[in-house]
Amino acid sequence: MSLDVVILAAGQGSRMRSRLPKVLHPLAGRPMLQRVVDAARTLGDARLHVVIGHGAKRIESAFAGQGLDFVVQSEQLGTGHAVAQALASLGDGPVLVLYGDVPLIRGETLERLIEGLDHDRLNLLTVELADPSGYGRIIRDGSGRISSIVEHKDASLEQRRVRECNTGILATTGALLKRWLPKLSSANAQGEYYLTDIVAMARCEGIEIDAAQPEHVQEVAGVNDRTQLAALERWLQREQAERVMAEGATLSDPSRFELRGSLEVGFDVSIDVGCVFEGEVSLGENVSVGPYCVIRDANIGPGTRIEAHSVIDGAEIEGDSQIGPFARLRPGTVLARGVRIGNFVETKQARIGAGSKVNHLSYIGDARIGRDTNVGAGTITCNYDGVNKHRTEIGDEVFVGSNTALVAPITIGDRVTIAAGSTLTQAVEHDRLVVARSRQVEKTGWQRPKKG
Repeated sequence: MSLDVVILAAGQGSRMRSRLPKVLHPLAGRPMLQRVVDAARTLGDARLHVVIGHGAKRIESAFAGQGLDFVVQSEQLGTGHAVAQALASLGDGPVLVLYGDVPLIRGETLERLIEGLDHDRLNLLTVELADPSGYGRIIRDGSGRISSIVEHKDASLEQRRVRECNTGILATTGALLKRWLPKLSSANAQGEYYLTDIVAMARCEGIEIDAAQPEHVQEVAGVNDRTQLAALERWLQREQAERVMAEGATLSDPSRFELRGSLEVGFDVSIDVGCVFEGEVSLGENVSVGPYCVIRDANIGPGTRIEAHSVIDGAEIEGDSQIGPFARLRPGTVLARGVRIGNFVETKQARIGAGSKVNHLSYIGDARIGRDTNVGAGTITCNYDGVNKHRTEIGDEVFVGSNTALVAPITIGDRVTIAAGSTLTQAVEHDRLVVARSRQVEKTGWQRPKKG
């Protein structure tokens, strides 16, 4: 039978002190709710129902096109009330209940939790905590069977000594939820409809109750404030750093490594401190990344050296290149093997051939540069006329002198030498020297103006 997943994401998150809905706060580059949705999608062809309330329109907009069924909880009257809002959308088969602010739950854990739901039963995800304060306690009878869950505020002193805690994550069937949820009562310290009260109902009906536990406590850690969010961020970044090191990378300091997407590394990659990787990034063998670089959605070929404070975004680098320091490669940049991009150079929609160099203080945009070409300091491709972008084509073995302006559209042939300080507006054929600057004029006997 098909699986229904109900994700509770209606809370205001007042302790976050933010106008952004809590579940949209990012964790390692992805909204917390997105991480829960992605974990649920590992379970196969599941129907995902998201219960929203505070910031509902922003959440719907953020997840537009993802095929989610949004259900509005106009009043926040507890977890049982929240799940009840989705009852009309649920089938009678397996149902999994998750939380949008418990972002690190793993698909493998959920797979274990939904086992055995081909018949009526209730599976709880529990966790052993050294300090269980604030958590609902799992109460077992003398035979070790789960009899109930008691919320912290309702628990006796003896019950508060129990360390096995409820995570709120559970799996059962839609048929059972449709029978149990209408019977919930708000007669408790919080005045809310607790989803956990279904445990006692299941026990009374003789329904089998089982429990699974996560591999890591952090999988079931909820986020209520920015301190808790930061703690999960640090734990997740350390986990990611250890995976990257296991795959062949050396990190100068794993505590100063930030991955906000996916990163593939070849053998003997070196990453210095303070680097941030976003989107999908791959680093080939023997790539070296200097300190404080930002690399986003890029493929860096083997043997490339990226110097400090460089930003690479949407670029393809074939390999054996040297980038930076303080270089910026923008989307559409493609570098062939052995290219050098130096300090304070910016490229965009630029294809640069093998062995070519753009070493200092230049802008290369909407351009193609051939092989073994040298672009001098201060060179710019003037690609924008205020309305449209235009192309610059530069051939092989060209020497572009410093402080040159190439006014696009323009084509420069092979083996052309351009004198420093030139402004070119017309095409240049192969094997030419071109000088395009005004003649120097000197006047003798000239007097500098003086104030009256």
